Amino acid sequence: MSDLMCPCGSGSTYAECCEPFHDGAPAPTAVALMRARYSAYALGRLNYAFATWHPRTRPADLSSAGIAWTGLEILAIVDGAVADDAGEVTFRAHYVSAGEPGVMEERSAFVKRGGRWVYVEALA
Repeated sequence: MSDLMCPCGSGSTYAECCEPFHDGAPAPTAVALMRARYSAYALGRLNYAFATWHPRTRPADLSSAGIAWTGLEILAIVDGAVADDAGEVTFRAHYVSAGEPGVMEERSAFVKRGGRWVYVEALA
């Protein structure tokens, strides 16, 4: 799987892009974490999505049964660089569910917790 293109749409292989984060390396920026979380959903690595969700806001269980994630677009980034402690990423995620295409758009909040980026919540 490592030589396949990364599901996050970066243009890099999975091995060069999101796989190191899924295997434990910290994402350096909020947008890198956003891409890695999307790839985790696309590849069924929900343990990564769970582990990178702030414990204050994460659900008890994650499920994406019946959803095939088909593409990610990063629309906007506010802060979330290596030296920042918080950031926002607006994205559009494409999927197919029950044979029907769909799109999820969200502006997400991220913070550093213990020196690692985590997803907090969708912003209004």
